[in-house]
Amino acid sequence: MTLPPIRYDVCAVGNAIVDVLAPCSPEFLSARGLQPGSMQLVDETQSAALYDDMAAGVEASGGSAGNTVAGVGSYGGRAAYIGKVSEDTLGDVFAHDIRAAGVAFDTPRLGEGPSTGRCLINVTDDGQRTMCTFLGAANQLTADDIDPEMIGESAIVYLEGYLFDPAPARAAFERAADIAHRAGRKVAITLSDTFVAARWRAELLAFIEQSADIVLANEAELGALYETEDFDAACSRLAAMVEVAAVTRGAQARW
Repeated sequence: MTLPPIRYDVCAVGNAIVDVLAPCSPEFLSARGLQPGSMQLVDETQSAALYDDMAAGVEASGGSAGNTVAGVGSYGGRAAYIGKVSEDTLGDVFAHDIRAAGVAFDTPRLGEGPSTGRCLINVTDDGQRTMCTFLGAANQLTADDIDPEMIGESAIVYLEGYLFDPAPARAAFERAADIAHRAGRKVAITLSDTFVAARWRAELLAFIEQSADIVLANEAELGALYETEDFDAACSRLAAMVEVAAVTRGAQARW
């Protein structure tokens, strides 16, 4: 079988989120019941109210996988991205920024439904970030949004664990992995968060065993996935399942 040529080094599939960063005071957070340094999911009404109250700030495309491929592009790599935004101003911001970073982005926008996802980040003078995230359109990605040509022409398909939660998006992951493997490509998944690893433990393990070649995680996420505090044992179990296992360990990192 003749495989398609490699056009992209990495194609990421993830939550398309616009980051909105603004300075704030501790009193601003306290008045709105926000715990400094926390991250919480909010609905569209809560997001809109907080956005109206925030100081003038900076808006830029973000999301875990989006930031990853923007990094790939910034170092001269060939990158592509699949993620869902709406036909609105923040959708324009996301599309402009990720393309300006040299990343191919052609996912059809959501015509009706929730607005573009955004992460409202209030930053105090000490650099502490307090985040409120509305997933919005990002959570509406489906298998139909997976571009077979883009996936088949990517050396590595990178899947963002945060998007594993909604069932339609999980189906999109499965379709992307199937297309990638049929084209002889590698599939990578990042666990993203301990909540994701704990909530979808059985489903994630099944997906990793059947569809992943590369897994990226930190120590806490890996422990949540295998329900153990034995770091070496968890690493051994993961290494037995995939070709490449990359696990960060903060200050305890060793080579």
